[in-house]
Amino acid sequence: MSLPIAEHRTLDFKGGQAVGATYQWNGGQYCAIHTVNGIVGCGIYDIRSANEFNLVVAIARGTPAKPLREPEDLFDSPIREVSQAAEKLGVKPGMSGREAVEKLLEAEPRV
Repeated sequence: MSLPIAEHRTLDFKGGQAVGATYQWNGGQYCAIHTVNGIVGCGIYDIRSANEFNLVVAIARGTPAKPLREPEDLFDSPIREVSQAAEKLGVKPGMSGREAVEKLLEAEPRV
């Protein structure tokens, strides 16, 4: 029996770096890009919970035919949902995952 895949790596963007993460196991996967202010992730994340805890979260969605497995898969994926806190930082549905990460990197760090 093998362990699931759990990998983190540093990703470079205009304005700074972020941590890309992928988790994969038999029959499933998810990925995210973590910035100092919040995350851009796949559809496994829940905006209702993000809003309840005032978290900065932007969600892109894969499909069964084209799942989001690696953090780089989020770069060109359109953002479908954003938390209220992410919206306050300028992240909007329709922008690419890369644009969302760069918006989070240019914002002042949240306290």
